[in-house]
Amino acid sequence: MTAVAANVGCLPAASAAPVARPPAVMSTVGGAALGRSGVQVDPLPGAPALPAGLSALSWIVSDNGTGQVLAARNAHWRLPPASTLKTLFADTVLPKLPDWLTHRVSDADLAGMGQGSSQVGVVSGQTYKVSDLWLGVFLRSGNDAVHVLAAMNGGVAATVSQMQARAVALGADDTRVVTPDGYDEPGQVSSAYDLSLFARDGLRNPDFARYCSTAAAEFPGGTGTRSRPFEIDNTDRLLSGIDGVGHYPGLIGVKNGYTTNAGNTLVVAARRGGRTILVTVMNPQSGAYNAVYTEARELLDWGFTADGRVRPVGSLNPVVAVAGTHRVTAAAKRPAATVGALTASDAGNAPGALSWSVACGAIGLAVAGGAVLLLRRRRRAG
Repeated sequence: MTAVAANVGCLPAASAAPVARPPAVMSTVGGAALGRSGVQVDPLPGAPALPAGLSALSWIVSDNGTGQVLAARNAHWRLPPASTLKTLFADTVLPKLPDWLTHRVSDADLAGMGQGSSQVGVVSGQTYKVSDLWLGVFLRSGNDAVHVLAAMNGGVAATVSQMQARAVALGADDTRVVTPDGYDEPGQVSSAYDLSLFARDGLRNPDFARYCSTAAAEFPGGTGTRSRPFEIDNTDRLLSGIDGVGHYPGLIGVKNGYTTNAGNTLVVAARRGGRTILVTVMNPQSGAYNAVYTEARELLDWGFTADGRVRPVGSLNPVVAVAGTHRVTAAAKRPAATVGALTASDAGNAPGALSWSVACGAIGLAVAGGAVLLLRRRRRAG
């Protein structure tokens, strides 16, 4: 299936007709309520009402620090993600390649991009720094930059395999990776819940946070009319404040996308009053221009007002069943000190310290139990 201008930001609602309603059975990772269809919210007295007229097939609002899901609609509906899948690509590859590393691009590096892919302007034969390529990924959603970074990471196939493994490690059960750039391919899906996991994991990395929050930058020129560095602007309009969308105060960014099958998708985070609210919106159906940004803005506003005034309906700290046991995902176990670019309040609320304390306690109990069992066996033998 051919995608149109894959992941170029936000286009008028002209996507293919979606599935009429979510599946009857969805994942319950993160909480049973998140596996139900429709809007899930549990307000306390005085809580604000959710915005009226939300048309997205799926959305989720969460507190990035605690991981509490404040409200959601069809959180685990598996839908095409478009370029928001690049968050998982960055989670997987960004830590492996130093930003100062350079690479001379070959034709083979750029092979295999989908027809109509969004590009930042990478030119074969030119040498680029890894940091420049990441700016191309986050600001212009450049599939050409993604393919070069994937080539540096061992190739597209290896990168796709690593991305799928990373999704599993994070507890993202809804995600199936076919391409590293989010281009429409049969079977490539994710969910609002999983995309929020990817964003939260990425924001713990200061480099990820820095790239995704950059509104404008210079990109190295290639040949011809672009022989000199040229400016690139972030296609996330809530961050850049372009094309009739006002800049959202405190916005960190994250990632937007568009493909024929996915429609408009958007993952955003913003800071206000010591809190960071994370919102994911997938495929608004209203037909309004910039609907994905309008609905994301309304959900961010609601999240900041409702935080502390609603009971959480789920968590971004999923517990995943493994061979008859349970484990907390890697994201939940990560120590709070690695939060990096997030505020001190976020770091204090991060689940890492508690998770490690629980883990250490569990290890201590296991060791003690083993010692008692060994002592009993010795006594019986005596």
